[in-house]
Amino acid sequence: MARIDYVTPETIPEAAKETFAKLAPLNIFRMMAHSGKMLGHYTRLGNCILSKSKLDPILREIAILRVGYISKATYETFQHERIGRDVGMSDDLITRVKQGPDAEGFTETEQLVMNFTDDVVVNVRASDDTFAPLRAHLSDQEMQELTLTIGFYMMTSRFLETFDVDIESPDKTVSLNL
Repeated sequence: MARIDYVTPETIPEAAKETFAKLAPLNIFRMMAHSGKMLGHYTRLGNCILSKSKLDPILREIAILRVGYISKATYETFQHERIGRDVGMSDDLITRVKQGPDAEGFTETEQLVMNFTDDVVVNVRASDDTFAPLRAHLSDQEMQELTLTIGFYMMTSRFLETFDVDIESPDKTVSLNL
């Protein structure tokens, strides 16, 4: 159960109304709307990560899910397991991401993304041992997009867990629309 009430159409702050009206009726947005103008800025960056980046969508979802699993963010992983499937991830790949970088069956690039993501989440700064090998597979832009994605979803996971955002009931599950 959420730690504070979700906004309703009657309680939404004026500064969040315009953005909120454009979003899917998901609990993350119903909770974050309390932040006023930050909701719009948050969703613009999230939209850029999800739909305007050069990074391969499966590599992106591997990183997002890994951040969610490490952070024990059940809402995040619930939503992104579905998004991962939508971009072509198999259930087997999702299971391996949950198991961690020692699981067998990753491609070389997937393995490097897993190692890099764990390193950044746990140690903040990626070591040369995880940075250099991945750098051989990704462009400068993709390296930066991956790092920003990891950071964005670390923030998101901490927000979701701090406010105990509830997973929507199955009949209300909708597409994430940022």
